[in-house]
Amino acid sequence: MTPSAMTPSTLYRNGRIYSASVPGSTALLVTDGRIAWLGADTGAPAADRVVDVAGALIAPAFVDAHVHAFDTGLTLLGLDLAATRSREDVLDAVRRHAADLPGDAVVVGHGWDESGWVDQRPPAAAELDRAAGGRMVYLSQASVHSAIVSSPLLARVSPDVPGYASDGWLRRDAHHVVRGIAHGSIGATQRRRAQETALRHAASLGIAAVHECGGPGTSDEEGFQALLALPAEGDLPEVYGYWGELGAAAKARELGAVGAGGDLYADGALGSHTAHLRSPYLDADTSGHGYVSAEQVAKHLVGCVREGVQGGFHAIGDAAIGTVLDGFGLAARQVGIDALRAGRHRIEHLEILDRDLIRGLVEYGITASVQPAFDRLWGGEHGMYAQRLGVARSLESNPLGALAGVGVALAFGSDSPVTPLDPWGTIRAAATHHNPVYRVSTRTAFAAHSRGGWRAAGLDADGRLAPGTSATFAVWDVAGPLQGGLPVLAPDSPEESAPALPVCRRTVLRGEVIYDVEDA
Repeated sequence: MTPSAMTPSTLYRNGRIYSASVPGSTALLVTDGRIAWLGADTGAPAADRVVDVAGALIAPAFVDAHVHAFDTGLTLLGLDLAATRSREDVLDAVRRHAADLPGDAVVVGHGWDESGWVDQRPPAAAELDRAAGGRMVYLSQASVHSAIVSSPLLARVSPDVPGYASDGWLRRDAHHVVRGIAHGSIGATQRRRAQETALRHAASLGIAAVHECGGPGTSDEEGFQALLALPAEGDLPEVYGYWGELGAAAKARELGAVGAGGDLYADGALGSHTAHLRSPYLDADTSGHGYVSAEQVAKHLVGCVREGVQGGFHAIGDAAIGTVLDGFGLAARQVGIDALRAGRHRIEHLEILDRDLIRGLVEYGITASVQPAFDRLWGGEHGMYAQRLGVARSLESNPLGALAGVGVALAFGSDSPVTPLDPWGTIRAAATHHNPVYRVSTRTAFAAHSRGGWRAAGLDADGRLAPGTSATFAVWDVAGPLQGGLPVLAPDSPEESAPALPVCRRTVLRGEVIYDVEDA
């Protein structure tokens, strides 16, 4: 194939290319956004441009299957509380951040996680008042399903709203109210800057596409549509939107979403004691909260089938997952199981589930959009899950290996800013799950974080390197050896330090460079 006269062709040579189609390849030719040729350097065709990658790894680019770009950008640009280790740390961070803000500004921050603190009481509203000089303060917990707020913001919520607390730590509906107020204080210019910052950061990590999960209580329609439009301006990852509003399949389509799901909440989160469990939490007098009925789930799915859009739900606890699957059963009786399976609907998170629930995922052809970093950060014998659930249930959580073992379609993501955008770290987390039974191979994890993400959005042809496929890949500097064509990410023994993660040198999306380290 000769290079196109319209679009300059580019030959990438002297690489280590991860391709099942042409194993052992060291060069690939990109023409008109596609891979025109793949093979050894010695047989490479002529090209308009040649890029010598000097032994770097070339592999399919990543897809992050669950992100919140606006919140991610705000965290990257502003008040990131992930490193705080006490109530005092949070107050000090607020004090420093507020000192540079106008008096009428709203202090917005994210990422505090009290489960690792010695004293697990977060700052109360009155303490935030003093630290922020009387400004409104909204600080979301790591789970983004609760927040602490200052008195001026707390006063905007009726005590009768579910989730209200006089100390300013709000959950459920009360949290949605203050989240809307806080986000509503941010103008279109700042919103765009945050969204663009998040997407550029994703590109710098070898991520060529993200699935944006929006909906009532998570994001507003205007901001959602603004994000979906951003990539058209060029040099940014693609964005596939999921609008999580019950019974809104037609509306999701009108907004430009590919699915009516994502953050359509069947329950809350473990970190905020709102994930809906069959057995109570150990450290709180509750089993969490379910937000939908099986009948509502069924009606939503039937609407999705009739509108021809993908449906889905956020479900973390086993009670919530059970409700969603019961809804799938009711929907199957109305539209037929084949029509339901054809929609390739998805469930986000799926943290607490057993064999019977996994069997339901297989029966209905559901894609599992999951976040391995949850286990890395909060799983095991001593993490937040052990506090909330006990060690046994903690070690049974996020059973990635069990899902992969029975053929459940996997799509990996971060839920950023709940956990950072970190694709290789996500793969390592999946391969080193706290419970060895639930570990997956690096190859399986890589597929879930690349091709799995494309498939989850209905793009089955993307996510692999072969002649004729989309030229969507990343170039990586890898410090250590490769095994099976991919970096070695886990140490040989617990006593050894983990290998350094690969560093992205360039990200290419459909032939266009959207990130290059030389331009950063």
